[in-house]
Amino acid sequence: MITVSEKASEYIKDLMVRESHAPGTFVRVGVKGGGCSGLEYVLKFENDEQAGDQVFEDKGIKIVVQMKSLLYLYGTELDYSDGLNGKGLFFNNPNATRTCSCGESFAV
Repeated sequence: MITVSEKASEYIKDLMVRESHAPGTFVRVGVKGGGCSGLEYVLKFENDEQAGDQVFEDKGIKIVVQMKSLLYLYGTELDYSDGLNGKGLFFNNPNATRTCSCGESFAV
């Protein structure tokens, strides 16, 4: 399962309105090879589910992830920060054994 913090939920809902996303739009999260730690997070808005997608909903946000990415992301919380260290969405991933300083890549 992938969860969403209250702050992330509010930010995503606001962003979907500001960017005029169509009804049924969801957040796709995933993992791809790259980054300084070996794996990078993928986060985007989409409207079409694919075969094998796993679907979660938390705090009014629909999250879709492919099974191969879910192996790396299970138990992850999508959060939002507007603090001094940067503003934006980030992943609290309990599976990551190492992350880069920018938080955009990780290793398991």
